[in-house]
Amino acid sequence: MPFPERALRWVHVVRRAVYAPYMSGQRLNITLDGEHAAKLATLAARVHVNEGTLARSLLSSAIDGLDPDPANVAVLLDGIDGAFERAQLGVEQAAAGETVALDEL
Repeated sequence: MPFPERALRWVHVVRRAVYAPYMSGQRLNITLDGEHAAKLATLAARVHVNEGTLARSLLSSAIDGLDPDPANVAVLLDGIDGAFERAQLGVEQAAAGETVALDEL
């Protein structure tokens, strides 16, 4: 059964009050692999929200739950497949001068 219209309006008011002060001017683009994109689309359809809205909420919750201890961050980063190799590639590209100045982005 869908939410009553009044409840949906309230959810949007609360969301704006929570996210607007923290997210104004901040943008982050994330690309998901096919499997995760499909799971996000399925979940968004089940809860009747936009995929981007759901993704923002899930990412915000994950970030809020992180322990800022550097040891825990290192463990988190080590769990990302290929992260070390991509970082090494970035170091090699920077050393070879294969960079783009920030003002050119």
